[in-house]
Amino acid sequence: MRSIKIIVEKHSEGYVAYPLGLKGIVVGEGDTYEEALADVKSAILFHIETFGKESFEVEDIEEAFVAEVAV
Repeated sequence: MRSIKIIVEKHSEGYVAYPLGLKGIVVGEGDTYEEALADVKSAILFHIETFGKESFEVEDIEEAFVAEVAV
């Protein structure tokens, strides 16, 4: 078992969650923060079962930051 960092975004329609450090696209969603986390966890487990250990990027992410810039 390993820990995976998850980004959770709040939108007007609900929540979207996605993991960092996995190859490919894995997304979860829900009406609440908790539902989005549960959905993305299920999606991550399915992704790992399907693609195996190759699903993970080479190195673990030690920290994650959220930043904002004006463009």
